[in-house]
Amino acid sequence: MTIDLRSDTITHPTPAMREAMANADVGDDVFGDDPTVARLEARVAQVLGKEAAVFTPSGTMANQLALRAHTEPGDEILVDANAHIYYYETGGPAALAGVMCRCLPGVRGIFTAADVEAALRPADQHFPTTKLVCVENTHNRGGGSIWPMERIREVASVSRHHGLRLHLDGARLWNVAAATGIPEHTHAEPFDSVSVCFSKGLGAPVGSALCGSRQFIQRARRFRKMFGGGMRQAGIIAAGALHALDHHRARLAEDHANARALAEGLSQLPGLELDPASVQTNIVMMRVKGRPAAALASQLNEAGVRLLALGPDTLRAVTNLMVSRDQIPLALDIFGIVLRRDA
Repeated sequence: MTIDLRSDTITHPTPAMREAMANADVGDDVFGDDPTVARLEARVAQVLGKEAAVFTPSGTMANQLALRAHTEPGDEILVDANAHIYYYETGGPAALAGVMCRCLPGVRGIFTAADVEAALRPADQHFPTTKLVCVENTHNRGGGSIWPMERIREVASVSRHHGLRLHLDGARLWNVAAATGIPEHTHAEPFDSVSVCFSKGLGAPVGSALCGSRQFIQRARRFRKMFGGGMRQAGIIAAGALHALDHHRARLAEDHANARALAEGLSQLPGLELDPASVQTNIVMMRVKGRPAAALASQLNEAGVRLLALGPDTLRAVTNLMVSRDQIPLALDIFGIVLRRDA
């Protein structure tokens, strides 16, 4: 048996989700004829408190559509230096939207209103025009960190004061709501646009969505077609996302509890350094001492636990729909055996 902690993207559809997908009503989504896609878009817009939504194949596409729809080539965006938009989207801001990224020095991915103020350029023909502030919540490379609502409001206030728009990369916004008890629409309210993912914590096989005003989504839909994201009988995959949205959000608390249990156990093992109190959602980051993180990841994989090295001395484990509470002690046993064997 393998315990897969590489990501919450590795999940398989549940039997109920497969049934919903098999029975989905479909049409041509580019023509606006797919009823299941339409239901999903209306539902996710309602959950996030926005006027409209567009279904996309991936979270990267949803984010890049937002950048392109909010900006023009030569503009600048403000983003945390470790944000997914900047770090993991293959240079998309430059290649697809033609924008510059001005990176802010966030702590676990969370920056301040003062950071935004400090990054603003004076009005001068030599400089790009800053148009957009991007927030990631939860923050992936921040270890699943949650933005406090007060910090979001402060950043939003200074951004509005300077005429900047706001985009939320909410790929794991469902985890934020599950951890805080504050509904998704409250976290999304300060933002002009929000992207969310159905294939991470919610366990759908494919898909994300971008939400915002009707006018904004109409513009984004045009760029979706330009970027190659226009889908045809997409109701088959939209049905899985719709099932996940309606049935899997509440269970995210299980992933969070499993992550905390994993972190507590790992903190007691030799060769690892981590603070269990830093685990807010389903991501556990740990520092490896005495060996390369990639080497330890390879040894753990051979022993039955899969996870990712995010840097020379950093490992990430992500609890997910495919990992039960009973598997956490088994994973800890394997960690202990490997760490002590090769110490």
